[in-house]
Amino acid sequence: MGLELYLDLLSQPCRSIYIFARSNNIPFEFKHVELFKDSVLGKKPAAGSGAEQPRAGPSNSEGAGKVSLLKKVPALKDGDFTLAECTAILLYLSRKYNTPDHWYPSDIQQRARVDEYLSWHHANIRASAPKTMWIKVLIPLFTGQPLPSEKLQEVMEGLSTSLKQFEERFLQDKAFIIGSEISLADLVAIVELMQPVGVGCDIFEDRPRLREWRRRVEDAVGKELFFQAHEMILNIKELSNIQIDPQLKEQLAPVLMKMLK
Repeated sequence: MGLELYLDLLSQPCRSIYIFARSNNIPFEFKHVELFKDSVLGKKPAAGSGAEQPRAGPSNSEGAGKVSLLKKVPALKDGDFTLAECTAILLYLSRKYNTPDHWYPSDIQQRARVDEYLSWHHANIRASAPKTMWIKVLIPLFTGQPLPSEKLQEVMEGLSTSLKQFEERFLQDKAFIIGSEISLADLVAIVELMQPVGVGCDIFEDRPRLREWRRRVEDAVGKELFFQAHEMILNIKELSNIQIDPQLKEQLAPVLMKMLK
């Protein structure tokens, strides 16, 4: 059996793995997991077409649950070997397929810079950016009411602080986070920062240094692949048309309402 990747491209970590595998010509079978359908949202619109894009039809969520002990995506199955967690999967793929050194450098100090960013990322960029989608799309979808504008403003202020640190501490005057070539750090960062863009919060508009970095990342992985991977997130507002199972809505709405307070 070949490599199987269980992914939903609405998920930022899943997109990073998808882009990494495709840009490095790593052969894999795309196992589409409808994350929101099975975990949060009910019935999701059919995804776009493409050779390795998610497709309409049965979800592979049950299979993903068997592959990942954590019962979440992304998940990897390589023969009898299974693996969860985005960073672990990216590193496994880079080592097994001997991808170009710039992704995760052999130089110990450059590699440490990648590790440094990946450690910082979770408590900063990832702590704020995904909340924009919940505030603008998902919570109103479940509760039937929008959140106060102050909630989004609070999240955007926190994200702005993180972006300032990202530019000044990590990007500086370099083309990419660790120098002149793209690394796993850039890939993990960009997919997260596309989440606000998908719900109308263009964080790149007034940040020329960040905007140029994004352009370089797109060029490095290929614009066609970049936008293919982000097709669903850039059409995230279509989620407002989905049909949610009434029982699921009844179960989750009170939990989400607590986020209004």
